[in-house]
Amino acid sequence: MSTSSSKLIILDRDGVINEDRDDYVKSVEEWAPLPGSLEAIALLNQAGYQIAIATNQSGLARGFFSINDLHGMHSKMANLLKPLGGHIDSIFFCPHTDAHACDCRKPAPGMMKEIALRYHRNQHQKPLESVPVVGDSLRDLQAGVALGATPHLVLTGKGQKTLASGGLPEGTEIHQDLLAFANRFLNGLA
Repeated sequence: MSTSSSKLIILDRDGVINEDRDDYVKSVEEWAPLPGSLEAIALLNQAGYQIAIATNQSGLARGFFSINDLHGMHSKMANLLKPLGGHIDSIFFCPHTDAHACDCRKPAPGMMKEIALRYHRNQHQKPLESVPVVGDSLRDLQAGVALGATPHLVLTGKGQKTLASGGLPEGTEIHQDLLAFANRFLNGLA
C-alpha cells in the first residue's frame, strides 16, 4: 500500500493511548497504557489504517525528561503493541512550551502540516480532509480541524473536562475511550 493512498488516523498520546499525569509522564516506568488503547490501535492497523501520533511534549523543554526517556516510552509502547499485531507508523512531537510561540505546539497546525506532508496529503486545500484526529483536549482537535480532519474526543485523560468546558469543533464525535472510537469507526465503515 503506498503512503499516498493509505488510510490514516492521527492520535494524541497522553490521555488517549496512555495514562496522563498532571506532573507529566516522565519515564518508561510512568508510561502506562489505558485499558483497551493498544488493542484499539491493533484493530485499526488490522483494518488497514496507518497510525500517526501527534503529541505536545513540553516536558522536554522544561527538563522533566530527556529525548532518550521519550524514545524509551515510545519503545515500550511499540513492544507492547507487537504481540497484539499493532504498530505506530510515525510519532510527531513538539518539545516546546507555550512561551516558545512555535508553529508545532497544538493547537497550532504545524505538526499536522508535517503529518500531511509525510503522508503525501498536501495536494488538497484541506490536506487532512476526512482523516480522523482523536484527542482528549480541545487543542488536539483544533490542530487537526485546521487542516480538515474530523474531530473525535475521547473521555479518558482530560476528555471529561474538555467536554464539560464546551466549545468543541462542529461535528465532534464523543467516545468513551480509544477502543470505543475504534469499534464505532470500524463498524461505521462496514
